[in-house]
Amino acid sequence: MKRKVLIIYTGGTIGMEKDYSTGSLFPFNFENIFSKIPELKLLDCIVEVESFADPLDSSDMGPEEWRKIALIIEKKYDDFDGFLILHGTDTMAYTASALSFMLKGLRKPVILSGSQLPIGDLRTDAKENLLTSLYYASLYENEEAVIQEVAIYFEYKLLRGNRSIKFSAEYFDAYQSPNFPPLGQSGVHLNVTKEALYRAPKEEKFSVDIYFSEGIVFWRIFPGMDFSMLKEMPSLRVLILQVFGSGTIFSDPQILETLLEIRSKGVEIVVVSQCFSGSISIGKYENSNVFKKISAISGKDITPESAITKAMHLYQNPRYSKDFAKEFSANLRGEMSE
Repeated sequence: MKRKVLIIYTGGTIGMEKDYSTGSLFPFNFENIFSKIPELKLLDCIVEVESFADPLDSSDMGPEEWRKIALIIEKKYDDFDGFLILHGTDTMAYTASALSFMLKGLRKPVILSGSQLPIGDLRTDAKENLLTSLYYASLYENEEAVIQEVAIYFEYKLLRGNRSIKFSAEYFDAYQSPNFPPLGQSGVHLNVTKEALYRAPKEEKFSVDIYFSEGIVFWRIFPGMDFSMLKEMPSLRVLILQVFGSGTIFSDPQILETLLEIRSKGVEIVVVSQCFSGSISIGKYENSNVFKKISAISGKDITPESAITKAMHLYQNPRYSKDFAKEFSANLRGEMSE
């Protein structure tokens, strides 16, 4: 039985080709992808394409586009065995993280991929990324999808989407998952690390939740910064502070005063690390105890992209309890360690 995979083309470098007379990149009609990559016809799966009417640079992707992708998957969920989302690289980790929270009870593969070079470039990475993503998106064993979560495939590695970060704008190996092992790697054989795979609770049926709130602010601290400006954000609802190391901040009585004032307005404060790998450990050092005093939420080893989209999805979402701290601290889709 041939599996059916829907390619959802949103835009990005992978859908570009170069005008060699000018050196400029321009988008081609992605419906013609089979003529660009005839190898697609050799795959043991049926591939269909649905494109955004106006393909977008990934810097233009946000909640509205995340909702659009999720609703396409919801509409086509029963008709396809897997989904491949082709996306620009700059915000792919945000989209993957957002989708992981939106697609509840997922039992089929949703793979995101793209490329650093256009598909028509002589040295392109697009063909390998596209072809192997389709393999993973159509991989079934005993009538069950092997991958049942949102993942990113890039340069021979399959990574959990909400654990991924874009690490390089220069190299083909653009993505890393610092705090979680790869779900799979492709070489001569297509490998999957089955013990690393996420499985939704058995009682959870597939559904799509397109809720996202506003008022989420991500703030990277730096030595000498002025914290008082945080008081001047009237629409602030959740403040995600990216702090030093395992959870430290400079010792200044005004910091505690400012953060307590912000908390008194009902603002939730989440603490994440500026380090690529490792975890927040409030209380490990004296300069982290301020976060205990303000009842801040530890982001543990979550990525910034996942923390932002998770907060946007959870805050005042009627499908969750009103206890934001409890919900954010829970490992909902494999995005953080227990």
